[in-house]
Amino acid sequence: MNAATTNPGRDRHTESGRGPDAPVLSVHDLRVWYGTERGPVRAVDGVSFDLRPGETLGLVGESGCGKSTLGRGVLGLLPPGAKADGEIEFEGRDLLTCGRRELERLRGPELGMIFQEPLTRLNPLMRVSEHFEETLRTHEPGLGKEEIRRRSIETLRGMGIPPSRYRAYPHEFSGGMRQRIMIALALVLRPRFVVADEPTTALDVLVEAQIIGILADLRRNFDTALLLITHNLGIVAEACDRVAVMYAGHIAEEGDAREVFARPRHPYTRELLRSTISLQTTGLHYIPGAPPDLVEPPGGCTFHPRCPDAMAACPRQDPVEVRTPEGTRVACWLHGPAELLTEEGTAPLVREEISVADEA
Repeated sequence: MNAATTNPGRDRHTESGRGPDAPVLSVHDLRVWYGTERGPVRAVDGVSFDLRPGETLGLVGESGCGKSTLGRGVLGLLPPGAKADGEIEFEGRDLLTCGRRELERLRGPELGMIFQEPLTRLNPLMRVSEHFEETLRTHEPGLGKEEIRRRSIETLRGMGIPPSRYRAYPHEFSGGMRQRIMIALALVLRPRFVVADEPTTALDVLVEAQIIGILADLRRNFDTALLLITHNLGIVAEACDRVAVMYAGHIAEEGDAREVFARPRHPYTRELLRSTISLQTTGLHYIPGAPPDLVEPPGGCTFHPRCPDAMAACPRQDPVEVRTPEGTRVACWLHGPAELLTEEGTAPLVREEISVADEA
């Protein structure tokens, strides 16, 4: 991406009258649930976070913890039957109260989405040039043909795709290059906030590194705030300013990525890090059991059936979220206010008392 490119994000921020450090996006107590015959599935349950211009927040956790639902919920891309409440403030407006037409107007120029599996998102009957023409004419109808071509090629060049490939079809590209095209389509409108949902899934490590470099250029050159959803903790350590660890619809821990990885407070964060394979790995570690049923989650802390440090209070009381001196938010009784726990509550949990099985 061309570092000399102007930064329209900063210009829009100044014009709006908001300070440069004001959050682009503020999510407060967001809840998303799906209706089923058994009852509501609480996919996202009381999540809050802020994102500032040029900042990247990595969202990690096991499959089924609610990461993708959270990302799509923020952009209003939930499937039929899903419901949401709370507050999603984007530059002074609540996205949850916006009408469908206003959300469609915001998506693209202001709110971007990078999906998984780019081949399923690109129309195989349309050339790459036609994808860009359709996107730009939909959101900026005043642009002429030459300006559309110039802007599209400039964005693709920033992704490492030469102008000679502009009129090629999607099937003529490798998986990594198709993913770059998807990123370029999300960036050609210079959005203020982008959700990247597993953007490096199924890519080899070399292409993965290139994609991470492109995302770093995105925030550096355009001041774009990025929510990066991934299961790869290595990517988060390399590319993210902050990390939010999600479990059973809740944020278990959130803070500076280096601080959280160096000193994980929540047992779930610690167990995830221990389960990561590296060149120094001598044995495989896994977290016993499985994530809970989100229709009937366990009481108290939802991680307690699998937690090696669970105390007697954990299944009885919801953990109180606290903030450490380093700025990390953690929802765990190991770090909660001592005055709220009785001596009996701090005793190690007797596993036989748990109604949820330890093993899946």
